[in-house]
Amino acid sequence: MAASLFLSLTDYSIFKDGIRFVGLDNFIRLFTEDELFWKSLKVTFYFVVLKVPATIIVSFAIALLLNMNLKGRALFRTIVYLPSIVPAVATSMIWIWLLNPDLGLVNTVLRWLHLPTGMWLYAENSVIPSIVLTTMWGIGGTVVIFLAGLSGIPNQYYEAIEVDGGGWRHKLFHITIPMVSPTIFFNTIMTIIGSFQVFNEAYILTQGGPNNSSLFYIFYLWRTAFRDTEMGYASALAWVMFVIIMLFTLLIFRTSKSWVYYEGEGRS
Repeated sequence: MAASLFLSLTDYSIFKDGIRFVGLDNFIRLFTEDELFWKSLKVTFYFVVLKVPATIIVSFAIALLLNMNLKGRALFRTIVYLPSIVPAVATSMIWIWLLNPDLGLVNTVLRWLHLPTGMWLYAENSVIPSIVLTTMWGIGGTVVIFLAGLSGIPNQYYEAIEVDGGGWRHKLFHITIPMVSPTIFFNTIMTIIGSFQVFNEAYILTQGGPNNSSLFYIFYLWRTAFRDTEMGYASALAWVMFVIIMLFTLLIFRTSKSWVYYEGEGRS
């Protein structure tokens, strides 16, 4: 990280003989001249806004279902977790086929059902939601963490709700969510960090297209470093993203005091 910080203040390139110190010129160029920098930030923030709530809500809902005492629960847990260990390249290739507007299975099924089809990865207005859909395939790890949090809730709390005549809504909002809020907090932090660092999907599915509509920040950073060989400028890009992720993480930590419940502290 120290080397990266130093390189961000230089014009370092792997094809140059020497390194010239340029001070803050790389950062000034980022904020005043580079339109793709702002485009990649906009695309990445849009992805984060869609991905984080979807991942937390869907993962939590699946974990609630898998936490029920049903026959075959272990099998369903395995099925949910398996996609998360499939290599990203293989998963992306499957989704390229599924979302193909002409021959893909998704549009084929929609045609059979006489429903509107879509361009998915090949249209500017639908490419980011489509990529969010592909990433939801691998939420098994988040589901497992939620399951661990749910398994730590004592049953006597639910029994007390039943004695008082409460239903499933009272159990969910007065017991389950408060008791699992530390797990929600952890998963939110990790999902935000992972969403800001999304790369595989842009590299494999779209290459940043169409018309830079999926030009994620980390993909733009990689392209600047390894295609354009501007290592100094790419280091500046990396440090801007580091600061953005740090600020969001600190924000979540500061607000956690108002919504995260820790049983030992007796605070909610």
